[in-house]
Order: sequence, then structure tokens, then C-alpha cells
Amino acid sequence: MATTTHAPQQDGATERYDVVIIGAGVSGMYALHHLRGMGLSVRAYDGAPTVGGTWWHNRYPGARVDGPSAPLYGYTFSAELVKEWDWTETQSSQGEVLAYLEHVADRFDLRRDIQLETWVEDARYDEATQRWTVDTSTGLCVSARFLVCAVGALSTPNAPDLPGIDDFEGECVHTGSWPQEPVSFAGKRVGVIGTGSSGIQAIPEIAKEALHVTVFQRTPQYTVPARNRPLAPEELAAVRDNWGDVRAGMLAPPPPDAPLPMMQGNGRSAFDETPEQRQALYEALWEQGTLAFVFGNYGELLVNEEINREVCAFLQGKIREIVRDPETADKLMPDHFYGTKRPILDDGYYDTYNRENVTLVDLRQDPIEGMTQVGVRTATGEHPIDVLVLATGFDAISGSMLRLDPRGRGGARLKEKWKSHFHSYLGLMVSDFPNLFMIHGPGTPGVLYLMPLGAELETEWIANCIRHMHEQGMGAVEATHEAELDWDREVNAIANRTLFPKTDSWYTGANIEGKPRHFAVHLGGSGYFHRIAEIADEGYEGLVFHAGPPRNG
Repeated sequence: MATTTHAPQQDGATERYDVVIIGAGVSGMYALHHLRGMGLSVRAYDGAPTVGGTWWHNRYPGARVDGPSAPLYGYTFSAELVKEWDWTETQSSQGEVLAYLEHVADRFDLRRDIQLETWVEDARYDEATQRWTVDTSTGLCVSARFLVCAVGALSTPNAPDLPGIDDFEGECVHTGSWPQEPVSFAGKRVGVIGTGSSGIQAIPEIAKEALHVTVFQRTPQYTVPARNRPLAPEELAAVRDNWGDVRAGMLAPPPPDAPLPMMQGNGRSAFDETPEQRQALYEALWEQGTLAFVFGNYGELLVNEEINREVCAFLQGKIREIVRDPETADKLMPDHFYGTKRPILDDGYYDTYNRENVTLVDLRQDPIEGMTQVGVRTATGEHPIDVLVLATGFDAISGSMLRLDPRGRGGARLKEKWKSHFHSYLGLMVSDFPNLFMIHGPGTPGVLYLMPLGAELETEWIANCIRHMHEQGMGAVEATHEAELDWDREVNAIANRTLFPKTDSWYTGANIEGKPRHFAVHLGGSGYFHRIAEIADEGYEGLVFHAGPPRNG
């Protein structure tokens, strides 16, 4: 459409493109493929030495997807890709996901338009030219009509401020930015701070190798068995042979009577069954494991306190069954509504605390006071360690955009705009930042939807908006402030029907000191994508289009 070549134009020392994409992970790779297929000149930048984004950085022991690899953690846009890639496990490891993404990069010839080991250090919008100027860590300056931020909802590691950490003489690693070279724990005393998803995946694996593991737990978590296993050939064949129906099912809107759009549940009401029938279901779901414990549960699970407390009591009973030491089991007891933090799957997490080489420190009773040269000092004493593992998660959903901190109209900085609230329209655009799009931004289903499929659908909406601009001869588009406020009300109206806002979590920013409390996830599930398609079909309500582009744009 806008151009007929992928080659950049030169303007002095500046390369000019139609679109610059920040990020070469799951979202950025698809955005490159789709937008380039429209005839646009596109360039993607990523700081890693290869594609993969989060799946390159998160190579800690035990890292794997928490949903079925086939069909839920792969791209859906190509039936041929579905048929040619053989997933080997029901929940693929980090290494297999990364190998898949590298295959996709080669299969669709994406690498020629990706510049790796290149961080975007500054991005600023020029109203006169209706273009974004991007400065990179390599000294390269590029210009683009559109800036697509595929920076990742879980890609900015949260490093706690530990007094004296610079004095620690051992090795310190973060699960969100794991070293490329394997980390050896053999014969070493290891401290792990954090028991979110990455900590729960890593701790059992580290304990198998380390001399001793001390887990520093701030918040106990619910977790259910992953039940990961080899993927049977007939299971993969069933997905491939019925791919049209499988994909249509993934895209189907939620039923209008669903208690929560993102979760249809098992189609049964908890209140139509006896307590004995409900307990039988919980037991069956526990034995099945996987995310079925959430999505195969009653539809009332995430909206009704009574049912949720009943599920919590069931899970707490499982902790007491598994963990032999009653005192340790007490420390592991969560006190939040189940499912309102990220649902976690594990491979023997609770049983790990039965090992003689594992100690649990409850930071609510024995807080960390600081680091020493040889260990972690808590209120009751020092814990000697050789390796410190920070499994402290991410500045989720908004953190990567804030790290980028683009400058929009009149030099407006995103950090200032988002100082107290993460305003966006549809989770895809921000007022005062024309021609800037986000994938999996605040206000999308993002982290509570199928990430690859969500990236495809959001990218296609962005692409259709760009096509509409081209057809109408428009040079810039941006959301209105009023549309952002309306979208925020819509996101919160759904959330407030649930138990999610009643729990401190990274969905609300509670894991980051000083971060505004703001529930930033649209809980509409697939209904969100039907909603944004409707907005596009009806003429892009909430957006303002500006004439252009200039003759040289």
C-alpha cells in the first residue's frame, strides 16, 4: 500500500521507514510479518542477540509455558506452520518455545528486517512531519510514520532494593534476565527471594542440585500440579486435522450469560450442586492439574466469595497433605482469593519443602534487613549463601512502556502522563501520542489471554487502522482523552464484578513500591476483540485523524 519496497529511505544519517517496531518477541515478530505483508517498509529492534523476547531472557531452571503448547501457545495465522512444527510436551519448556520462535523467524524470513543487540534509547514525535524519531544504542537514528511498541507485558525485571547488595560477594541472578551460560548450583548454598510463578518453577529444580536452598517468601501462593507430559502424536494430529474448528473456537465470543467473560467455566453452577459434588469436582481438577483447575471450574469461581473461599480451603488442605512439617505448611498458607493472582502451575513445589536441604523463611515474620558479604540478614539472623536468585518478577504490563518513556505531542512524556494512572484507549493507543500503538498494553486482555493469538488480533486491528488512514489520506491518528476515560470505566466495570480488585497483585501494580494501584487488564476474554472490531467497523469512535501526510512523509 504505502510503499512497494522494504528498503529504507535515506535522509542524511537517518533511515526512514513506514513502521518501526520495538521488540522481536512473540508480538513484535508477528507485527513485522503482518505489516510487511501490507507493503510497508518495516524495521524491528531488539536488545537481545536473537529473537524471542521474554523467551530468550527467561531461561531459568524450570521455565515453561503454563498452557497447552498445541494449540494455545503457538501462532494461529498459518495452518502450514501448525502442521510443520512438532510440539513435544503438553507444556513446552523455555528452550522449545525459543526454538519455535527461531523457526518462525527463519520460516517467514523475518531476520532481514530485525536489528538485534540494539536497544531503543529514545523515541519522540514531531508534529510538523507527523513522524517518530528513534535513537538506538548503536548510534543509529531512524524515522518512521508509525511506532509499534511490542515491548512485552512481562519483560522489565523488578529488582528489589536490598541494602548492602553491592557488598554481596557471591553470584546474583534474576529469573527475568537469566545469564546465557548455565548457572551451576552444585555444592552451593542458594537463596531464592520470591515465590511467584518463576520462583515456584525454579525452586524445585534448584533444590535437586544445590547443597542447600533457603527460600525467602514474602507472599504465599496457591499452585496446582502442572502434570506436564509428552504430547501424544494423536493429540497433535487432532489439532491439525481440525484446525479450522480449533481456531474458530479460540475466537468465539463468550456466551452472554457467562459470570465472567474471560472464563466460561464448566457450564455448571456451583449453587446447583451439593457440597459433596463440588468437592468431587475440585478433586478431579486437582488430579487433572493444568489450568483446567481455573478454567474447568465453576463459572462463579472468580466472582463469588463463598465459592472462592471453598476452593481456597480445598487447596489449603492439599498443602497440609503434602507438606509434612505443620509449621512449614502454616507458612505456605495463602490468604488471598484463588485465581486473582496469576494462576501458577508447579512440578513438585510443595513437596520440595519436605527435602532436608530446603528451608523456608517467612518474611512477614522475619523480614530481610539487608545483605552482607556472605549472605542475607533477616531480623532473626544471617543466612549464608553462595548464590542469590531474585525471582521477584516484573514491573508488569506498564513497566516496559515506562522504561521506554516516549515523548509525544509537545514533548509530553509517558512517565508524566502515567504518573498516577495508566490511561490508554483500547489498550492500544495513548492520547497525545499520535501514530503510536501498543501490543498487550494496559487495558487489553494481554496477560490473561492467549498471548500469541492476542498479539495477532491486536496487530491486525492496528494494521487495519493504518490501512484506513492510507485510504482516507490521513497522516496521523490519536485517541482522545475522553475516549481513554470511557475505556477505563469499561475495564473497571468488568473488573469490579469480580474478586480481582480485592487482591494485591501485579495486575494492580502492588508488587512495585510506589506504583499507582490500577487494575490494568481487560477481563472480556475473546469478547474484547469483538469489541474493538466493532469500534473499527463503526468508524473508529474515540480516535481523531489528522490530514496528511506531508509531501516528504
